[in-house]
Amino acid sequence: MALIPSSKFTLKSLLLSSSLLASSLSLASEHPNLVLTQNDVADMRKAITQPSSFAERFHAVKAKLDTQLALPITVPLPKDAGGGYTHERHKENYKLMYQAGVIYQLTGEQKYAQYVRDMLLEYVDLYPKIGLHPKQKNQNPGKLFWQILNEAVWLVHTIQAYDAVASALSNDEQQRIEDGILKPVAAFLSTESPGTFDKVHNHGTWATAAVGMTGYVLDEQELVEQALYGLDKSGKAGFLRQVDELFSPQGYYTEGPYYQRYALLPFITFAKAIESNEPQRDIFGYRDGVILKAIKSTIDLSYNGLFFGINDAIKDKGIDTIELVQGVTIAYGLTEDPQLLDIAKRQEQIVLTGDGLKVANAIDANMAQPYQFTSKEFGDGSSGQDGALVVLRAGGENDQALVFKATSQGMGHGHFDKLNWIFYDQGNEVVTDYGAARFLNVEAKFGGRYLPENNSFAKQTIAHNTVVVDEKSHFNSNVTTAEKYAPTVHYFIDDKNLKLTSASIDTAYEGVNLTRTMALLTVDKTMPSLVVDIVDIASEQSHKYDLPVQYSGHFIDSNFAIDNNSQQRRPLGKASGYEHLWLTATAKPESDNTKVTWLNSNGRFYTQTSIAGDDTQLLFTQTGANDPDFNLRNQSAFIQRVENAKNHQFVSIIEPHGEYNPSKEYTLQGTSRINKLVSERVGEVQVIEINFVNGKTSLLAINQAKNLSKQAFSYQGKKYTVSGRYLLLQ
Repeated sequence: MALIPSSKFTLKSLLLSSSLLASSLSLASEHPNLVLTQNDVADMRKAITQPSSFAERFHAVKAKLDTQLALPITVPLPKDAGGGYTHERHKENYKLMYQAGVIYQLTGEQKYAQYVRDMLLEYVDLYPKIGLHPKQKNQNPGKLFWQILNEAVWLVHTIQAYDAVASALSNDEQQRIEDGILKPVAAFLSTESPGTFDKVHNHGTWATAAVGMTGYVLDEQELVEQALYGLDKSGKAGFLRQVDELFSPQGYYTEGPYYQRYALLPFITFAKAIESNEPQRDIFGYRDGVILKAIKSTIDLSYNGLFFGINDAIKDKGIDTIELVQGVTIAYGLTEDPQLLDIAKRQEQIVLTGDGLKVANAIDANMAQPYQFTSKEFGDGSSGQDGALVVLRAGGENDQALVFKATSQGMGHGHFDKLNWIFYDQGNEVVTDYGAARFLNVEAKFGGRYLPENNSFAKQTIAHNTVVVDEKSHFNSNVTTAEKYAPTVHYFIDDKNLKLTSASIDTAYEGVNLTRTMALLTVDKTMPSLVVDIVDIASEQSHKYDLPVQYSGHFIDSNFAIDNNSQQRRPLGKASGYEHLWLTATAKPESDNTKVTWLNSNGRFYTQTSIAGDDTQLLFTQTGANDPDFNLRNQSAFIQRVENAKNHQFVSIIEPHGEYNPSKEYTLQGTSRINKLVSERVGEVQVIEINFVNGKTSLLAINQAKNLSKQAFSYQGKKYTVSGRYLLLQ
């Protein structure tokens, strides 16, 4: 549903819309009744006769659509994969049909209904002539598109277009379109593709939504029941099963934020259609309102307008994506939450529906309130017990955010990165996640599909910021095994000066227990918070432990000498993603504290201070090895390595500091404020002491006892007591 930016509202356009309304008499009562309803249309027709942001959007959409109506209708024989001409043409066709249907409802002008009719009749002629798509690869193939997923997306939009214009068509035209294209596509998505339709996955969500909405429009209740409960209507599959299993009670979608926003559209669109046709089902109250929670959690899982780039994520996607535009619009229509208006304003897209009118009117009336981004724990899995994604935030929306990934695998789009983390500061990603190795819809790059390096590198553990044992990825890169296990989150604390969480897993490697404790610590209100990172590894056997930090920015300095492989480079390893890393330099720490400093594009310096032992090595890497087609983006990392170890603890502090301004040619506080970092485990208490160059000291004692009993301990000759989860002295 492409939405066109607003154009300036003029008196001429106002008079035009009034004349169009005057020419429109009545439309059949049964249509439309999906996302756009009959009651909506009456209000929307009135709205476009008055100056408003909603009217501006109507005229902008109409003006651009009118230029398209002057062009020949093109329904090409399917040929290309994602990004290719025929793929994009069929995508554009369903968007145009949808827009034409809406504009017909608002104006009553027959040319818009005829445009939808004529295009659908072209599809009636085409569809019986084609088999499965010629560019099918490892996807479930479609006919119009290279994968069946796109076929479902096509029908979700197209059935709404038909719903909007059906009343303007003759009985014969309706019959031809319904029998010639709508029912065949619905059948292809359902009874002819049971593996997709009954699958609990975003592909299944799109398919059930498309078929269910088709059932409502064609008055085929059997299609609705199959969509809701699965092909055998047992409830073991279908839309409601998707809602049950794919969302946690907090509204977190198991595949992660990127796929959450993509799956959001069929969930909310079909839910809105259910609400319009069968309000007694109370679909938006189902599972304690989890669909509405999912809309808000999709917003919460973003930073500076972009979604957290975990799992198979294209990292340029953000809150202005059309799926979330629709979600925010529908959610506001149901809740009238003024914070949602803040997001709608940033999206700068008004939807031409009844809910869109409510949003537009409320924004025009200055009813928006700032959306509050706060620290939250998003449980994973249908019960919320399969780990969690924990978001620690300090300061405002674009200040600091630490994303701790202690989630389940996330099905096929998940990565092998238990206890991974990402760090954002001052609007930018600082400690990064690679996301997906894919150039979406760039046909020249492997047809726009996921690149081979998505499996060989992006999904592998070394591409992330978590522990790798013996240069092998978690669960030995086996998705089936990984799906069986999830970390255990021990606690989540959101206090004024300390945001704290901890989780562990003992199944990523046989015989190895991994526990990670992370915090955002505020030691001085005038300075950014510090990231505290404590990784505990326990094993009865000796192993090699690697802990990488994938950083965004330019290396500045270290407090140890670096042996740079400037003449000849070799891959760091042979498998599990190591084969894609150039070993650019090595180092041996020269003190019990190592320091690595880099400069991010936000103009701020970042120094990681880590506790190092005699057995610690530092490895510096860059992506690009064994990458003959230059598929991988440039990514730098440094790795702490310890060999022949059983139990080991990595303790680090990442400290944002200073400012570099190349325009005004100044640098402020370009060196670390930390003089020394000390760590000690005293019974159940983890003690972290941070000594600063100005003579101040912060002492953080974390009670790691499972039963949270009061802990008395001695540290450097002094006695302390931790009554709760932590003690902070500074």
